[in-house]
Amino acid sequence: MSTAESGNRGPGLPAPHGAQAKGILCIVLAGVGFSLMTFFVRLSGDLPTMQKAFFRNAFALVIAVAALIGRRDGFVIEKSFAADIVFRCLFGTTAVVANFYAIDRLVLADSNMLNKLSPFFAILLSVPLLRERPSGTDILATLVAFAGALLIIRPTGSNMALVPSLAGLYGGFGAGCAYVFVRRATGKGAKTPVIVICFSLTSCLLTLPFMLRNFVPMSAAQWLMLVMAGLSAALGQFSITSAYRFAPAKKLSVFDYTQVLFAALWGFVFLGEIPLPSSIAGYVLIIGVAFARWKKASAE
Repeated sequence: MSTAESGNRGPGLPAPHGAQAKGILCIVLAGVGFSLMTFFVRLSGDLPTMQKAFFRNAFALVIAVAALIGRRDGFVIEKSFAADIVFRCLFGTTAVVANFYAIDRLVLADSNMLNKLSPFFAILLSVPLLRERPSGTDILATLVAFAGALLIIRPTGSNMALVPSLAGLYGGFGAGCAYVFVRRATGKGAKTPVIVICFSLTSCLLTLPFMLRNFVPMSAAQWLMLVMAGLSAALGQFSITSAYRFAPAKKLSVFDYTQVLFAALWGFVFLGEIPLPSSIAGYVLIIGVAFARWKKASAE
């Protein structure tokens, strides 16, 4: 178990019951935050994807800087984890852009679920990057999860949502890569606010030229929606970070999928979206296999 996963309590030490309950509460709050982020991004209307991504990360940057102010350790990037932060920023930024592209073109629950394939990509990437060997159960779970993804993507020539679905799939891949590099960086001593600031700043710098070239003037309502998206993203980011301080990943991972349930709720109540039966079958497969992995990990 890595330091990040053990909540800085040391390897092999289980989370106290009260701390685990706090971790579950935090990760459910993260699900609310991230699902609301996707909801507000959708409500911001017909704006360029890069413009939405820029403002989402700009607000997160302001909040992260505010969180860092007053900390004794300050802003420090050690040579040992600098490369890990760079790759976290690059994969994270491209994942956000791909996810936002998918959010505007897919059923809200579909785009959220494709993004939640990130833990399964992380399993595959942890082999070369973290030197971790997945168990047979992990390999089987990953294969079943991708079968569920195919039910959501529906890769046929007649599927008009194929490109957005593939973008959403890459969003999950990029997020999985980013999580692995976060684990590497935190395992070497990188602080969470520093990682968040680096990611948000990199995202703003990379999306800024595209936004300026295709900038679309925004109404007061659109500004409000993007502000709310940024605040919701900050809620999700800091809640999920707090969750993994309270309890290890194996105790919490399945609760991360509450984001999909909240997204489906917002889409149904406010947007009148009803996922296709094949998508629902995909949700059942992915969440089911995530639950099975969680039960096995929690028993170990």
